[in-house]
Amino acid sequence: MSETTDAPTTGGSLSTIERTREREAVEPGDAERFSHYVRKEKILESAMTGEPVIALCGKVWTPGRDPKKFPVCPACKEILDAAYGSDDPSAD
Repeated sequence: MSETTDAPTTGGSLSTIERTREREAVEPGDAERFSHYVRKEKILESAMTGEPVIALCGKVWTPGRDPKKFPVCPACKEILDAAYGSDDPSAD
């Protein structure tokens, strides 16, 4: 009498799964990077689909870094201020 199973056999071998970990370190060239203004729903959509977004200044990219680590894009800020007014009290 022989037994049959549908389960795959490993043959006693082991395999290793390597994980890659994303690091959000400051890299060379980050000094020229800025945080850009994009509609919040577009950021969320990009996070779900991986599609790039378009900032007010026209920059197209796929967000993936913490925007708090970079200064605000001067072009985006100028466009936003022109449309809604500056919220900088020293600008009066």
